[in-house]
Order: sequence, then structure tokens, then C-alpha cells
Amino acid sequence: MQGTLVNVLAVVAGSLIGMFAGDKMPDRYKSIVLATLGLGTILIGLKLALLTQHLSLVLAALLLGAITGTALNLDGRLNRLAQWLSSLANQESPTFVTGFVSASLLFCVGPMTIVGSIQDGSIGDHTLLYTKSLLDFFAATALASSLGIGVLFSAITVLIMQGGLTLGGRYLGALTEGVLIDEMSAVGGLMIVAIGLHLLDIRKLPLANLLPGLVIIVPLVLLFA
Repeated sequence: MQGTLVNVLAVVAGSLIGMFAGDKMPDRYKSIVLATLGLGTILIGLKLALLTQHLSLVLAALLLGAITGTALNLDGRLNRLAQWLSSLANQESPTFVTGFVSASLLFCVGPMTIVGSIQDGSIGDHTLLYTKSLLDFFAATALASSLGIGVLFSAITVLIMQGGLTLGGRYLGALTEGVLIDEMSAVGGLMIVAIGLHLLDIRKLPLANLLPGLVIIVPLVLLFA
């Protein structure tokens, strides 16, 4: 769990710095920082999405995942969790939910989360999570400067998601195989593009409803790729 704990601390530290800077930053600067981060997020997502060699499987996984997530109302549940955390922390910030949901997904759907956590749990290699921690630190700083304390609470999501993958690392080694991780990265990349569109206020998609696609792509690749 060492890599995950470092990642959590990086998110917390970046969020605190961003919140401090955001309090002193005029709104026009907050707006341009958020827009720039949105553009960068889309670029990262597209780069990951283009790793696919089986586009039809990626699209099928996203479609089936979206249908499954909608049936389970994952986005509604995640938003209610964010609202509960907001009330628990006695925070009335209008951007709390957006900050929590966007940061949670951004920090948890990429390939570095999956591969890094599994390597941490299976062979004790923290290198990838340390690299991710540095990237998440800067992303948390930028997000928190515009979206506030909700980003800080995304550290809980990182702890749960990465911690779970780390603890199950010895049983999940197959997920790091080349073709499978590429297709999982492509699915996660398109989700990251959706986060970028959300940050740019272009289209607000029910982001959490897409998450089952990361699971559905696994049997699709094993069966058809």
C-alpha cells in the first residue's frame, strides 16, 4: 500500500495548495486555469484512446457500460455520496460535487492506476504509482484552485480504488497484459475525454455511468481479441 498512500498524500497536498491559491486568485484566473486543465485532460484522454487496436470492442464496452451504469444509477449514487460528504464537512460550495466527481474519476480511470496498483500489490514495485503521484499532485493543485475542497475529498476515492487493486494485485496480474491494458486504457481514455468536456462546460455527461465499461472490456478482449 506504500505507493497508494504516497498518492493519497500527493492529492491531499496538491488540493490544499490549490485551495490556498484559489482563495487569493481572481475568478477570471480560476476560469482560465480550469479551461486549460480541461484542454489538457482531453489531450491525455485522446492519447490513451488512440492506443486501441480493437475500436469496435472499445465502443461496445463503453455502450454496454453506459447502459449498465445507467441501470445502476452510478452517477446519481456518486453525486449523492459527494453531497453527503459536503454536508458532513459542512461545506456549501457549489463546486464541491463537480470537484469531487471530476477529480475522483480523473485520478482513478487511467492505466497508471490499474497497472501501478497491481505492480505495487503483486511485486512491491511502487515506481509507477510514485510517477502518478507527482502528476496527480499538479492536477489536484490546478483543480482545487478552481473547484475547491471537493477535490481534496477525492483522496478517499483514490485510497479505496487503488487500495483495493493493490490488495488484489497478486490475483489481477493478467490485467497488465499488453493488448488488454491497451484496450482498457482506450476505454479509460474516452472517459477522460468526457471529463475534459465536463471541465470545459461543453457537455456534462453522467461520467460515473460509464465506469462499468472498464470491467466489460476485459471479457470482450479475452473472447474476441
